[in-house]
Amino acid sequence: MKLNELTPSVPKKNRKRIGRGNSSGWGKTAGKGSNGQNSRAGGGVKPYFEGGQMPIYRRVPKRGFSNAIFKKEYTIISLSLLNDNFEDGEEVTLETLFNKFLIKNVRDGIKVLGNGELNKKLTVKLHKVSKSAQAAIEAKGGTVELVEVKGFERAESNK
Repeated sequence: MKLNELTPSVPKKNRKRIGRGNSSGWGKTAGKGSNGQNSRAGGGVKPYFEGGQMPIYRRVPKRGFSNAIFKKEYTIISLSLLNDNFEDGEEVTLETLFNKFLIKNVRDGIKVLGNGELNKKLTVKLHKVSKSAQAAIEAKGGTVELVEVKGFERAESNK
């Protein structure tokens, strides 16, 4: 078998060329009927248009409060990841994590979770550490230093 002998399992169906004269069977109105919004080029309605009746997104009452736009998302790493990629006595910082390609982006900071085991003494300087991770790090003789997430200071005039 050669490359030029290959054929697709399902034969290619020719596309419908509309608006190419009446003899094609798809001439004149090109299968769109006569007149109206949908027969025009660029015409049609948006998917959420309900024919002029009060749309559902305006009929349904809006209640409650969401603080989602202010939510902080942390990049999460586990103790087992630190155990596999760092030597005994090494310092775990944002720079070392990037240099070892363990994280791709920081988002709002980095948080260490207590998943897995830690068998090495490490100095962890990151934004957040869970209680179980901190206990495991300190049990092996390591230290935890929390680095403050850089953000905007509140202006005195806005208080």
